[in-house]
Amino acid sequence: MKTKDMALIGLFAALLAICSWISIPTTIPFTLQTLGVFLAVGLLGGKRGAIAVLLYLLIGAVGVPVFAGFKGGIGALTGPTGGYLIGFIGTAFVMWFFTARFGATPRILILSMIIGLLVCYCFGTMWFMWIYNRTQGTISLMGTLSACVFPFILPDLIKMAVAILLINRLRPVIEH
Repeated sequence: MKTKDMALIGLFAALLAICSWISIPTTIPFTLQTLGVFLAVGLLGGKRGAIAVLLYLLIGAVGVPVFAGFKGGIGALTGPTGGYLIGFIGTAFVMWFFTARFGATPRILILSMIIGLLVCYCFGTMWFMWIYNRTQGTISLMGTLSACVFPFILPDLIKMAVAILLINRLRPVIEH
């Protein structure tokens, strides 16, 4: 791996941390983490983007406060919402697979982002339900989706649109 690749991977792992710290206050606050994942894979390509996401999660796992709310440590990954963080790996790998197989056209990027986000939602939702049912009591699938997924669909679609615009403008700069 070239020095430039390592620098870009580190830069995008840091970008993911910054995106996680930016919280948009709404009824249920949301962060820009998924935007960071979309940008990492969309701009760096599948391999480097996926490594940036893995690096971000590893940095957080060892205790550096890179997750939302300036949290860090293995507890953030094993807590109720940790499945969504781990789901970012699924998003990155889905995007990598689609762009490697079909090219990184805007259509393929959008499709890969949607499918990758669905993978993240599925993993995170199952994880949330498992942890919640073990620690708090019973929660239904609809209850989990209402709390953890439905409020985030529109913001995540907006983040996809922003990511596509930024990828189209910044890809020539990154590739140069």
